[in-house]
Amino acid sequence: MEDKKIATRQSYGETLVSLGKENENIVVLDADLAGATKTDLFAKEYPDRFFDMGIAEANMLGTAAGLATCGKIPYASTFAMFAAGRGYDQIRNSICYPNLNVKICATHAGITVGEDGATHQMLEDISLMRSLPNMTVISPADDTQARWVIEEISKRKGPTYVRLARLATPVIYDENQKFEIGKAVSIGEGTDATIFATGVTVSEAIKAQKELKQKGIDIRVVDIHTIKPIDEEMILKCAKETKRLISIEDHSIIGGLGSAISEVLTEKYPVKLERMGMKDIFGKSGKAEELLEYFGLTSQAIVEKFEK
Repeated sequence: MEDKKIATRQSYGETLVSLGKENENIVVLDADLAGATKTDLFAKEYPDRFFDMGIAEANMLGTAAGLATCGKIPYASTFAMFAAGRGYDQIRNSICYPNLNVKICATHAGITVGEDGATHQMLEDISLMRSLPNMTVISPADDTQARWVIEEISKRKGPTYVRLARLATPVIYDENQKFEIGKAVSIGEGTDATIFATGVTVSEAIKAQKELKQKGIDIRVVDIHTIKPIDEEMILKCAKETKRLISIEDHSIIGGLGSAISEVLTEKYPVKLERMGMKDIFGKSGKAEELLEYFGLTSQAIVEKFEK
C-alpha cells in the first residue's frame, strides 16, 4: 500500500474524461454538484455531452433512463444521500424495473463526508441499492480500483450503483492488479481470522493486518468491492479456512456488507460473523478521520478487538 492518497471521486472524474474520448455514447448528468463529484472535468472536455440538471435528482435519474433507451451510456452523479435517497423511486421504477443501462455513481458516501453531518452522511445506500432487482452494487477501495470500475461498467449492460468517497484514501493496488466484477480480492492468506472490508475501510483493515502480524496474529483481508453480486465462493472459503470472521464498513450494519455476508453464511455454512460498522445510529459532524475513530472504524479498533 502506497503513501499516496487519492479520493475515489477524483478517480471517477478523470476516468470519465478518458472514457469520453473512447466512446461518444458516454454522457454525464449531474445535479448541481459537478465540482464536488468531479464530473466538471468531463463537462469541460465534452460540454455537448454533459447535462447539469440542477437540484432535481429525480428528474436527473429519469432523464438518464430516457437517454439509455436511445443507446446512450449515461453516468448520473450526485451525493449518495441524494442519489440513493431522494432518487430511490426513479431508480426503482424508471431504471431497475425496465433494466436500463444507467450508471449511478454516487460520491460523498458514508460518515467520511465529515463536517456535512448526519443529514448528508449516507449510511443506508448499499442496503437500498442491493435490494433492487437487476442492480449491480460496487464500492471501490482506492484510485486504481475506482478507475477500473468506471471503465468496466461502461462495457456491461444494466443498472449499476458505484459508491464513491469524499475522503482521500491510500492507493492500495498497482496498475497491474486484475479485478473482476463479483470476485473479491484476498490480501494475505492468514488463518487466524478474515476481515471482510469494502470501500474506505479496506485500507484500515490492511493497516490492522500489518500491526497484528507483529503481535503474532496472522489474518487475511478480503476486499469485497462488489457487494452485489457478492463473491459467495470467497466468503465460504474464508469461513472454512480461518478461525474468526469480521466485517467492517463505512455504512450501517443493517443491510450492508455484514448483512450480505451473513446471508451467505446462514444459508451455506453457518458460522459467527462479527460486524463492525454504524450500529443503527446516525452520524455526527466532524473531521472524517475523527469520525472513523469515534465510531470504531479504524485499524486501531480492529486491533483492539483481538486484544480483548
